Amino acid sequence: MDSSAKGKGKRFRIGRYFTPERVRRTVFVLLLAFGFAAGIAYGSWMRVCAGNACPSIAVLDDYRPQQTSKIYAADGRLVTELGLERRTVMRLEDMPPVLREAFIAIEDKRFYQHRGIDFARFLGAVRANVMALGIEQGFSTITMQLSRNVFPDRISGRERSGWAGLVRKLKEIWVARELERTYSKDRILELYLNQINLGAGSYGVESASQRYFGKSARDVSLAEAALLAALPVRPEAYNPRRYPARAVRRRNLVLSLMEEQGYITAREAEEAKAAPLGISPRRDYGELAPYFVEWLRQTLDARFGRDLYERGLRVYTTLDIDIQQAAERALEAQLTAIENGAYGRFPHRTFEQYLASRTRNGDDGAIRRSTPYLQGALIAMDAVTGEVRAMVGGRDFQDSKFNRATQAMRQAGSTFKLFVYSAALRQGRSPNEMIEDAAISLPMSDGTVWEPSNFEENEFRGFMTLRQALAGSVNLVAIRLGLEVGVNEVVEEARRYGITTPIQPVPSIFIGSADVLPLQMVAAFTVPATLGVRASPIGIRRVEDADGNVLWQPEQRRSRVMNADQAYVLNDMLRGVVRGGTATSAIRQAGFTIPAGGKTGTTNDYTDVWFIGYTRELVAGVWIGMDQPQTIRPGAQGGRLAAPAWANFMREVYERRPSPGDWSPPSGAQRLLDAGAGIEPMAPTIAPRRETLNDR
Repeated sequence: MDSSAKGKGKRFRIGRYFTPERVRRTVFVLLLAFGFAAGIAYGSWMRVCAGNACPSIAVLDDYRPQQTSKIYAADGRLVTELGLERRTVMRLEDMPPVLREAFIAIEDKRFYQHRGIDFARFLGAVRANVMALGIEQGFSTITMQLSRNVFPDRISGRERSGWAGLVRKLKEIWVARELERTYSKDRILELYLNQINLGAGSYGVESASQRYFGKSARDVSLAEAALLAALPVRPEAYNPRRYPARAVRRRNLVLSLMEEQGYITAREAEEAKAAPLGISPRRDYGELAPYFVEWLRQTLDARFGRDLYERGLRVYTTLDIDIQQAAERALEAQLTAIENGAYGRFPHRTFEQYLASRTRNGDDGAIRRSTPYLQGALIAMDAVTGEVRAMVGGRDFQDSKFNRATQAMRQAGSTFKLFVYSAALRQGRSPNEMIEDAAISLPMSDGTVWEPSNFEENEFRGFMTLRQALAGSVNLVAIRLGLEVGVNEVVEEARRYGITTPIQPVPSIFIGSADVLPLQMVAAFTVPATLGVRASPIGIRRVEDADGNVLWQPEQRRSRVMNADQAYVLNDMLRGVVRGGTATSAIRQAGFTIPAGGKTGTTNDYTDVWFIGYTRELVAGVWIGMDQPQTIRPGAQGGRLAAPAWANFMREVYERRPSPGDWSPPSGAQRLLDAGAGIEPMAPTIAPRRETLNDR
């Protein structure tokens, strides 16, 4: 059979197969199948948001995305943010055009043309995915992305494929169409740019700009705008801090698309591609004053609950960043010096040794209440208002969030003598009155005998004035004076000064056996600093909502504890500690010359050392010790180990501010200062001998 015959036979068979009747049947079946499929699709579409399956977009009429609360220092500088999603809402008109254009170029170039669904992009994605036999390309528009970001709990599920993934996508489309019917394009874009996750805990362009560039989104350059727009697809994968090369490639893709779509010129694109990333060196606001921030957070959480983390509150605090940084430097320098043997052999693991062993052992840095290395705390307060200017609660907040400034109960040592001498002055005793420094032996209620000593055991100075005894921190004089004043009166005096911790009415409290909170102890010294008025510690000035309405403004709490004349005498006696007493050497060596008073403290077995001191305007206290009380080093003294940190801290603070000057005596103070001069010493009324709480 020739070729022409073969062709005719083939055409004949095809013709017999596709008869008009069969064609009609085939078309009918296809139409029926299509109609059935369309019916199922329509039914599914109508059911995908049946009931409450899809959220109502009506909530967007008054929609406010989650915002972190901002914590500001006293001068208005941002300290940190509290919340899961760091976000600061910004109006679209405040965003530079280049920022909006960058996002549109990479995320949805036909944003202003489509009605929520970009069908051209949809068909392109279907073709690409069919060719790849997998999910190769998506087709989400900005509106669809907004729909799943605004309602994550109602739309997004864990499954990204299969039936669950299809249902999720249908919900996105449904809500996107509703959004487009209800809101303008500009409103949708504004919501999107404030809602989108941009990595590193930042949500929205303003928060991300502050996080990455250290400036407002209002001020970003073309290259910076392109970098922000590069992040939404995979925020962590393109994090410019961790993956700078990858971030640059993605940023440059955004710039190429902006050029291609006519937003920028070729020259602008090339210049922006050549620009450095310009990432801010500050990695995390939370690195500044973390113990202070956590102290406030606990108070704010109790008052505002979830609103603290979601509603963008503005918390204006009393923190002075410069003073805080000076406190951190001074304390860490002194702790390191002690560990490195500047004051004699240090018998414990150092902080550096601990960190090295933790790294070697793969320790994950779990939070610890107790640490094995030397710890410390430093608190600085405004003497008049009680506003806390600085708070250091430990050496490493990530290693141990336990705040030794506000949570540690430690023996007060000789700092507690403040209350003994204050109670004595309240009873009319004179600073010139003489009491004998001699051995004491006191029978206790349990049948034992308490035989305390001075810091230098077996050394007694004989008769001395109260002023001399306080300046030299003479234990035996403080005990004799306390017994004459009365143990209950001394306890009551401590209560007047704001000490709320339990105090046993026993003679050992006269030299500091009672446990105290460092913050309360430091606050007590506002009384001599202000000539009689105690200021309670306060860390918050006011709290505003996101619109600037004041929600809470804590009142400063101040109360007069002593009359001004008696308080001036107490002040003058405490200045003797600095002028020629137990703190003199350390303070002179640091070169601190501003008029000041204070008190050193060391507890039994040298487990705690203190120095709390003040000028007319600033009170600061330093505590140093081990979390599990043990000897810091043999012979440790507050005047040698704690006072240098205080002096170096105060010297740095006053390098940047004028001296507040000396105190002016009230009208009746001189009479009290002169009273009792030349009085004959009284014979000791208590019999001899030694040892228990050694302190200086």
